[in-house]
Amino acid sequence: MSTTTVPASAPAEQAGTAPAAPPRKVRARGERGLAGSLVSHGILTVASLIALFPVAWLVYLSLGPDKNDYLHPGRIWSKMTLDNYAFVLQHTNFFDWLKSSLIVSLGTTVIGVMVAATTGYAVSRMRFPGYRKLMWVLLVTQMFPIAVLIVPMYQILSRLQLVDSYLGLILVYCSTAVPYCAWLLKGYFDTIPFEIDEAGRVDGLTPFGTFFRLILPLARPGLAVAGFYSFITAFGEVAFASTFMLSDTKYTFAVGLQSFVSEHDAQRHLMAATAVLVAIPVSAFFYLVQKNLVTGLTAGGTKG
Repeated sequence: MSTTTVPASAPAEQAGTAPAAPPRKVRARGERGLAGSLVSHGILTVASLIALFPVAWLVYLSLGPDKNDYLHPGRIWSKMTLDNYAFVLQHTNFFDWLKSSLIVSLGTTVIGVMVAATTGYAVSRMRFPGYRKLMWVLLVTQMFPIAVLIVPMYQILSRLQLVDSYLGLILVYCSTAVPYCAWLLKGYFDTIPFEIDEAGRVDGLTPFGTFFRLILPLARPGLAVAGFYSFITAFGEVAFASTFMLSDTKYTFAVGLQSFVSEHDAQRHLMAATAVLVAIPVSAFFYLVQKNLVTGLTAGGTKG
């Protein structure tokens, strides 16, 4: 008597049934298919090109040697030159504009962020009479257009003898930057647990010591966003700078660019070259704070 070993799949084959199909892969949440990835990457690519085109076009126009090359941009390719940059650096007040812009922008950043941080922290932690109204008053100041504010601000600076001075322009820019930055930092301070303040008091720190030694290091991303906003606001503003600064050597970059365009002449090739050079300090400042920008912009949206 002999026995025969039958494979395990034999009964299924003998019964005429097909082998079971492999299980279907379940797509994880947030995982895109091939078509979705191609569409999203295509949209991002197009958006990036749209954003970079004005910058690339400005750089291209700055290489044209003639002031009317912007009317015939195709001719620039065969005669590109860096003479415009050399002329701007050697025969204009470029470095005076750079000094003025950096003094005003950095001064606005330091003073504005300091005032906004203390204001936002006080409203976030302390419950003094009128603390809610204070924030609304700061918000209301942003509703007035620049044209309405120039005349009273000029009168105030004139009485204080701060017209045509860096300090006067810094104070004017702080009046614009502080309200927004105070709201921004107040929302960020709300995300920092109150227990940290209590721990500082237990360790013997004063309220100022708690603020400077414990809270500010944790609020670094929010401070980076507030500083970047203050810097950009002061660096690119035109109306206040052209009104309150009377000396050519104290013009900021935004005002200095206007000197290339007059009633009867427009040196657009030099203005394009200056604009490219102006973007370098802003790009450097953005590079220094970019790590904290995304965190600072999103952290104040919810209280955790």
